[in-house]
Amino acid sequence: MAQQSSTVVDVIVQDHREVEELFKQVEAATDATDRRNLTDQIIAELVRHSVAEEQYLYPAMRQHLANGDDLVDEEISEHAEAEEVMKELESLDVADASFQEKLNALISDVRHHIEEEENEALPRLAETCPQDELIRLGEQVERAKRVAPTRPHPSAPDTPPMNKILAPGAGLIDRIRDALSGRQTG
Repeated sequence: MAQQSSTVVDVIVQDHREVEELFKQVEAATDATDRRNLTDQIIAELVRHSVAEEQYLYPAMRQHLANGDDLVDEEISEHAEAEEVMKELESLDVADASFQEKLNALISDVRHHIEEEENEALPRLAETCPQDELIRLGEQVERAKRVAPTRPHPSAPDTPPMNKILAPGAGLIDRIRDALSGRQTG
């Protein structure tokens, strides 16, 4: 029996579960090194996820949802805010007084973003987008995550076509930097 391919909704929800698990781990971590490593993994996962959403999910939402443009514009704005916080977190020492405050804010904002996507946007997309397109989008999101950046790039383009052109190059450079620095990205 052939295995059913995952839809974009399945892929995005699975990413959300994985990020939530990382949130729980960092919230429970007491060792500074563990908290740094988990924060780096969270940042890498959120960046890869956001890039893939912006490349494939959001254009589909613009096309298939009645208020898609407004919804996507809000989502991209939330991504931009999160990316700024991630950039700050990247440069802060875990012992810095503002590190935990910024991490808590990021976790809270991302959890709110996840709730909105899973309760509103994704179910609506699943209803309005053809199944074969949902599967194709799921495959595209998975491919995009494999070559996406692992570090925040707040000034990078967040809409097609430029994000699709520039993200793989930034991703390659990020992965080289991660390997050279020993940064853990999951």
